[in-house]
Amino acid sequence: MCLFCKIINKEIPSNVILEDEDFLAFHDVNPKAPVHILAIPKIHVDSFNEVSGELMGKMSSFIKKVAQEVKIDKSGYRVITNIGENGGQEVQHLHFHILGGAKLSWGHFSDADPKGHF
Repeated sequence: MCLFCKIINKEIPSNVILEDEDFLAFHDVNPKAPVHILAIPKIHVDSFNEVSGELMGKMSSFIKKVAQEVKIDKSGYRVITNIGENGGQEVQHLHFHILGGAKLSWGHFSDADPKGHF
């Protein structure tokens, strides 16, 4: 069972922000912004490559509710999902990072080497 499935099953504690029948949102344990929330589906889906359009539609609505709950919906926020090893996905369970609470930069791309990829 993956780490996020264990969090869903309450086998591992998390700081929950919002939860409904289909999704769970909780604080990231290694935040990259003043507000850094992870939103996950309660069913196991490996990554964005495997998610259905129906689930994504529901997930989009849930992410908006999370942004409202933590009061970053008006000031702005970033939603990111990582896909695969080169995309930086560390947990093989679909998850979205919701980042906000400050003016966000793009500094995390400074270690990427674009040569030969175009």
